[in-house]
Amino acid sequence: MEITVYRATPLFQESRTLPAATYNLARVLQARSPKGVAFVPIRSMQVLAIVDATEFVFLDSQYKSWAMLAWQGFHPNARTALDEPVPFDCLHYENTAQDAMRRLVHEFHRALEHLAAKQHVDGPAKVLSITARRSA
Repeated sequence: MEITVYRATPLFQESRTLPAATYNLARVLQARSPKGVAFVPIRSMQVLAIVDATEFVFLDSQYKSWAMLAWQGFHPNARTALDEPVPFDCLHYENTAQDAMRRLVHEFHRALEHLAAKQHVDGPAKVLSITARRSA
């Protein structure tokens, strides 16, 4: 799938943090994608999230190919444990973006979980035989 995304000048920019579970799951789904881009429909908000290596872009169904929000500048190395939140910059491109942010983090995580549940890992599982040596 290929989508062209247009952006206006950002109306507002803020620093935020994303829960680790959401960030980690988004990266897992992105890594599983053949082209390194995950498309995550957030049906409850009628928003499409596009997750790539550098940013998460959110498109409102009303404006189709115009970015409503972009989360970029992720700093996962700033955390000292994998379960700590990840700092990032949030760019608002539409007037509706600030209202959407109130629900978006929670709904995005739910959509990621739903998508992950539908996917399966290709290829057969491998059972490793490990021989334990006992000392006499």
